[in-house]
Formats: sequence, C-alpha cells, structure tokens
Amino acid sequence: MPALPLAHGAAHGQARQQGRHPILELLELPGVPGDAGVTGTMLSNRWTIGQLKLAFHLYCRLSFGQLHQGNPEVVELAGLIGRTPAAVAMKLCNFASLDPAIVASGRKGLAGASRLDRQVWELFQADWEGLAVECAQLRQALRAERGLPLEEADEAVDIPEDFTGATRQVLIEQRVKQQFFRRAVLGSYAGRCCMSGLAEPGLLIASHIVPWRQDPANRLNPANGLCLSALHDRAFDQGLLSLDDDYRILLAEPLRRNADPFVCEVLQPLAGRPIRLPERFRPEARFVAWHRQHVFVDSGGSSSAAAGTGDFV
Repeated sequence: MPALPLAHGAAHGQARQQGRHPILELLELPGVPGDAGVTGTMLSNRWTIGQLKLAFHLYCRLSFGQLHQGNPEVVELAGLIGRTPAAVAMKLCNFASLDPAIVASGRKGLAGASRLDRQVWELFQADWEGLAVECAQLRQALRAERGLPLEEADEAVDIPEDFTGATRQVLIEQRVKQQFFRRAVLGSYAGRCCMSGLAEPGLLIASHIVPWRQDPANRLNPANGLCLSALHDRAFDQGLLSLDDDYRILLAEPLRRNADPFVCEVLQPLAGRPIRLPERFRPEARFVAWHRQHVFVDSGGSSSAAAGTGDFV
C-alpha cells in the first residue's frame, strides 16, 4: 500500500538536505506549559502548536473511552512527540472538555484547556481537510526521523502502480482524508450504525449528511457525518431516510407504502425512532436541515443532490 508523501516541491527537498524535514518546524513553535521529561529535539516542556495539532488529530480518531494512557495509539504518539503517555492522555481529555457533545452528555473531559488548545480546536473547525493532511505528513516526518516504518494510506485502497507523480499524490491524499473522516465518524459513534446498531466494521459507512461535493469546507467535519450500515447509508443518500430536528428518523413515502416483507420488517419500524447520538461531534442542525430540504424525497428533494457523495469510506 502507498505511503503518504512527506512534502512537495524543490524547497522541501533542499530543506531536507540541510537537516530536519521543514514540516517538523511546527513542533518547535512556542506553545503552552506541558509536562516535564521532553525528549528528542524538543527545546522546552511547553506544548507546541504542532504537538497540539497531532494530539487533536488523534482525539478525533478515538472514541471517548479510548482517551487513556494505556491506549497503544496514545503511547505511539507520545513517543513520536517526546511526551509521556499520561501527558498525551491528559491533553486528549482537555480537548474533550471543549467538545459541546461531550459536555451536553454530562461528561466534562478534563478541565484546564489552554488558550492554544482552543485555538487548535478552532483551526480544525476552519480547515478540516488541510489539517488532516498536514498532521498525516507531520506523523510521517516524525516516523522517518526516528527510523520507523512510514504509515500507509487506507489499507482497503489500492493505488495502481502506473499512477505516478502528482496524480498519485492527489489520490493518496484523498485516501488519507477519507480515512480520517471514517475514523472520526466511526469513533464518535463507537463503531455502531446509529439507526440499526450494527457493529460490523466491514458493513459500516462514514456517511456524509451534506454531500461532499455540495460543501467542500465540511467534507471532513465529523459533525457532517453519520455512522450507517451500507443499507441505511444508501437509503439516506437516496433521500428515502432523513432526520428531523430532534434526530428522529424520517421515512419517505415510498418506503412507508412498500409492502415488501424486508422493508416492512427492517426499515418501516425505524419511523420516528431517535438515532443513537454520537459521543462527540453531534450532527449539526444546519446539515440535518439541508439534507431534509434538498435530499429527502418527501420534501421534494432529489437523490441527484447527493450524487457523487464518495461515501465509500
């Protein structure tokens, strides 16, 4: 499987010849006080903007119950950025305290989030795509610097060997973005379809509420995603299912009138049932309203509005 390219252009190549990879400069920008015992090239015990971006990138991909120092992914990130696993876990819980969905559920995360923590949260909200790729590249550069194998793009994707240069790089970055969105959405819903409860990963889709072609700025925003089974994803994309403002399932008339035994047994009982809300990144009301207005069949929507969603992640 292909590994994500570390950088682009001649300037980056010259910088690599002179020393560290230029993207690693992010790890040296001043931050906020952190834990002691920093290793590697870290110059102080302050969290830097690059470290915080990587921590939030990991926060997005883990479920709430995985935000602890014993998680192998937490341990791995701690080693990459020269922090202790306990410090990384604490920082993840600081981010949780900023998450409206977690706070609304009665959980509080860990108090003490810094101004820079909030800034990183806002940076991701403003540029999910750019920061997802940046963090993937930063992780690759850190692994290369430490002599570790480079991470690969989504293992379910095979980039043809005859795709080279810029074309190959674009495809790999696209897969990295899709992988980020999938992990963020499935992690938020604890790996279960929010309509059926199905928990088989091979049958789950990170489904966009507003199709990615319709809203490029929110293509990777986890709050624009639902974890759905392949069946429910298809029905949602076709406007046969939608949600009301209270996250109850709406069933379109073609399904309500359908006498097929499978539809009667599996889909019709969904009408009026609330979805299982995610632990984090609750679907934004504006996205749900857009789907109901533009895609849901009973509202005069059309499946053509959802064409090309790319929900195969």
